[in-house]
Amino acid sequence: MPSIRKYRRDTTEVSCCLKYVIFGVNVLFWFLGLIVMAVGVWAWTEKDTFNNLSRLTNIALDPAFILICVGTITFIIGFTGCVGALRENTCLLACYAVFLALLLLAEMTAGILFFVFKDWIKQQATTGFQSFITHYREDPDQQNLIDWIQEDWLQCCGVEGPRDWDRNAYFNCSSGAVGSREACGVPFSCCRNKPQDIIRNKQCGYDVRKPTYSFDIAKIIYDKGCLEAAEEWFDHNLLIVATSAVCTAFAQILGICFAQNLRADIFAQKAKWH
Repeated sequence: MPSIRKYRRDTTEVSCCLKYVIFGVNVLFWFLGLIVMAVGVWAWTEKDTFNNLSRLTNIALDPAFILICVGTITFIIGFTGCVGALRENTCLLACYAVFLALLLLAEMTAGILFFVFKDWIKQQATTGFQSFITHYREDPDQQNLIDWIQEDWLQCCGVEGPRDWDRNAYFNCSSGAVGSREACGVPFSCCRNKPQDIIRNKQCGYDVRKPTYSFDIAKIIYDKGCLEAAEEWFDHNLLIVATSAVCTAFAQILGICFAQNLRADIFAQKAKWH
């Protein structure tokens, strides 16, 4: 009786689960990056920045520019991961893994430099915030950012205190000579919120820095500087910040591994064609 030779069937294939996990996650990042980038471009268009780039006093600190950069990076990474996984394109998947690796390396470098050059970073943050105060009325994006930092996030006033607002032409005490009602005052975002206030008092910071001001300033406005408040916030939320950083790094490493595994599956299938 002739022997029957049995062949083992090769069941290896590209993992559909891995493929569509990468595709689904990066579709979200693709659209998220597009939306963030569009918001940044819209903000620049509203300020007519494209026709007058000289308005940008410090482009690196411009909120709209930061949105455009973050949106562009997110869009590119999401595009390479999404299309690379869907089309099983090893070149795009390799780009996706490289982009994630570079981003992870940049984040790790920034984290290390933050602790090594802490004093220098503090000095740069002080200079940047002082620039925001000087140009407070000139850029609505920077104005909204400062108001959010002072009122909602850190509940502070100025860099080192309310006196820093003397750097602004509108709040400088000498501007009272030219009729500025905000002279020797601070923005409304420096004022302490009162539970009974239904409508936000936009004039609560008027005259608070005048020597003749009769009320207790500490009860009206925040007397703590934002630099000190930021350090306290970081110390109190160090565990949350560290956990977020670790989770972000883990997700990026997972993305790199998934992309490389999918590429290996694709190469294994291509090897059968020859």
